[in-house]
Amino acid sequence: MEPRDGPARGCRAPRLLVLALLLGAHPGARAEEPLPGSSLVEVMKGEPVALNCTALAAHDHFVLEWFLVDRSGVRHRLASAQQQGSELQGRVHDSRGRSPPYQLDSQGHLVLTEAQVGDEQSYVCVVRAGAASTEATTELRMFAKPEATEVFPNKGILSVVEDFAQEIATCNSRNGNPAPQITWYQNGQPLRVPMEVNAEGYMTSRTVREASGLQSLTSTLYLRLRKAHRDASFHCSVSYNLPMGRRGRLDSPVFHLTLHYPTENVDFWVGSPSTTEGWVREGDSVQLFCRGDGNPSMEYVFFRLQDKQENVLKTNLEGNLTLEGVQRGQSGTYGCRVEDYDAAEDAVLSKTAELRVAYLDPLELSTGEELSLHLGNSTTVNCSVQGLPTPALRWTKDFVPLGNGPTLSLSSITFDSAGTYVCEASMPTVPLLSRTQSFKLLVQGPPQLSAEETQPQTEGGWREGDEVRLVCSARGYPEPKLSWSQLGGSPAEPALTGQGWVSSSLTLKVTSALSREGVSCEASNTHGKKQHVFHFGSVAPQTSQAGVAVMAVAVSVGLLLLVVAAFYCMRRKGRPGCCRRGEKGAPPPGDPQLSHSGSERPEQTGLLMGGASGGARHGSGGFGDEC
Repeated sequence: MEPRDGPARGCRAPRLLVLALLLGAHPGARAEEPLPGSSLVEVMKGEPVALNCTALAAHDHFVLEWFLVDRSGVRHRLASAQQQGSELQGRVHDSRGRSPPYQLDSQGHLVLTEAQVGDEQSYVCVVRAGAASTEATTELRMFAKPEATEVFPNKGILSVVEDFAQEIATCNSRNGNPAPQITWYQNGQPLRVPMEVNAEGYMTSRTVREASGLQSLTSTLYLRLRKAHRDASFHCSVSYNLPMGRRGRLDSPVFHLTLHYPTENVDFWVGSPSTTEGWVREGDSVQLFCRGDGNPSMEYVFFRLQDKQENVLKTNLEGNLTLEGVQRGQSGTYGCRVEDYDAAEDAVLSKTAELRVAYLDPLELSTGEELSLHLGNSTTVNCSVQGLPTPALRWTKDFVPLGNGPTLSLSSITFDSAGTYVCEASMPTVPLLSRTQSFKLLVQGPPQLSAEETQPQTEGGWREGDEVRLVCSARGYPEPKLSWSQLGGSPAEPALTGQGWVSSSLTLKVTSALSREGVSCEASNTHGKKQHVFHFGSVAPQTSQAGVAVMAVAVSVGLLLLVVAAFYCMRRKGRPGCCRRGEKGAPPPGDPQLSHSGSERPEQTGLLMGGASGGARHGSGGFGDEC
């Protein structure tokens, strides 16, 4: 409410007092682009805001009043405050039913604890100091983020043959402030459609103010549909305002349309695990696939052309036909037809394809499972096969390629020619379709003998008692028998080298007799025999045995000499002075003479006596001084 003397006092204001009114935002609010005498404060719904009214010059006494200006321009006093000294005393007069009510703080700020839609009004602050007064207006703008965007697509089947725009979807944005904007998107790109109704496409919009004061927006999209829309994705996006000139965006979920469009083209093909260049293997399960580009899917009719007549095999909606275990007689032309009565007259609704069944019969050889030939002979073996497409033949032996073609030539065969020969038929255009047939070649002939020469363990040659292992190997057909001239040979076993060789070994100790005679190994079969003799040359005795023999001889000779010397001495003992005169001095005359013990046998005594007398008889022969 305007005071009665307001205009007169307003004229004297410049002479009395200069007051400035600053209106700004405390937490949750901000003033932007203030106009002369007014300012704009922006706040989000539910946030607190404080409207500020402050005098630039301090006075001992002034009165502050806050007014709310309704839409009709009438002012309603909300609160007032009076400054006395350093204190500001104020109170709220009328909150006009607002909950929570307005508040006036100690600084004279008008406080709105939770911004609401109804707070979006004009507020006037009037300051009176003495006879002068001034005022300023604050526009409070409240922003509310709308709820999540909702989209309701058309769930029906939409036909592309219609020549007018059909309803696509409706987009809703609820409870925002100010009213948001809705934009439609196709495949991520904005749709530029007008608001005016036309046959190609348009959109309609409707804004509703809810009982809460918030605003809701509804937009509906209409388009003329074509076949290209069958894979298109659509969504709508809501753009809304925020404080400080910012904008927010809320997108709806993406959706697709279900379209009805007639068939224009048909695809038909043969599927199989081994399909290559149109061939399938005999015995495989083969699938025939038929696909039309119309929607919804129509009936598919599968048939086989025989003598220019269609023999229907199956009709279904899936477009698949399985032929279990196909045989060569099922080769031919197969087809598929789509029963779409909405299709254009010039649309091709039928397609055909060739089913070619590849087969390969067992191989046949001109020889049996075994072929026996003599050494040096020659022969040819033929491999015949029936198959479609024409198979390729090749020969191998022990996985080694020998050549291509149906004929294998063997000339001047040897024992190395023996083994297993394989004829293999394959089809490069049909993987995994192949067959093989083999025969075993046996080479008849006398044994071929091979011996492993053994070297001495020491550089000096063989010695008595050295252990040696002799090995003999032989091959031939029939398989040769191996025998040794000495016992202990092992049974013949296949050799590690293969190629038909068998081997036997003999382990023994080297002796002088073996050195002279040797050890022989013999291989024999029905076609002959072969022999090999192992020689060891000269065999030296073992070093330790020779030393023992020399020592034994030396000991024997020494003992013999001692016995002879003792016997000779006893024979000479019977002569007087024997073994004495040769001494350096004779014993004293009174020394007693040594005599034999009475226990000596008589023959020993007589022998000594006889020896003494004999020695006397021969003493004159020149041995008188020797004993």
